[in-house]
Amino acid sequence: MKVVVLAVVFVSVISVSFTADLQCTHKKVDVPEEWLSMVDPCVKKMQDQIQEEMRAAIQYMAMGAHFSRDVINRPGFAKFFFDAASEERQHSIKLISYLLMRGNLTENVSTLLQKRIEPATEVWDSGISALRDALRLEAKVTNKIRDVIKVCEDPQLAENNFNDYHLVDYLTGEFLEEQYKGQRELAGYISTLDKMVGEHGILGEFLFDKQLLG
Repeated sequence: MKVVVLAVVFVSVISVSFTADLQCTHKKVDVPEEWLSMVDPCVKKMQDQIQEEMRAAIQYMAMGAHFSRDVINRPGFAKFFFDAASEERQHSIKLISYLLMRGNLTENVSTLLQKRIEPATEVWDSGISALRDALRLEAKVTNKIRDVIKVCEDPQLAENNFNDYHLVDYLTGEFLEEQYKGQRELAGYISTLDKMVGEHGILGEFLFDKQLLG
């Protein structure tokens, strides 16, 4: 028994020793910083927008979970909101990737994930109330993106009068157009569902749910 214990201790010591030897440490790399052109206020706004996109994703997940409940059972609404959550999460990943490409998140990526995010609402009394909340949420995200653009194209923010044309173009073409299309889609859904419920009552929501399910 003693031999077995000694063997285990020996193997443990050897393992710790090898682990310590195998740990990879690097000296600070001397990389020129002339290529880092984003100004601090713009970087801060982008980091805030990443949080905003993640907040929207959590809210949509709450919506999807609500309509997935057995006592609600609206699979079409659930699918629509879960898909929206995935889309918002992808937006946050795109913004993180952009900052990494510009060299502005080389050491502090984890700080973007440390803030606790909770949904503002978890229960809805109808499908149309959830769609209205979704449209308000999208409008809020859109306005936040526009705020980022305003800050990042303001030449007064940097000593060299730097205007971040590339980032502004990226946000305008990649994000704003998608936001506007999404808002129009939600507005159309609200209009259609309101008419269907007005004509057919709760059956109208049931039929609209089937339409969302495709």
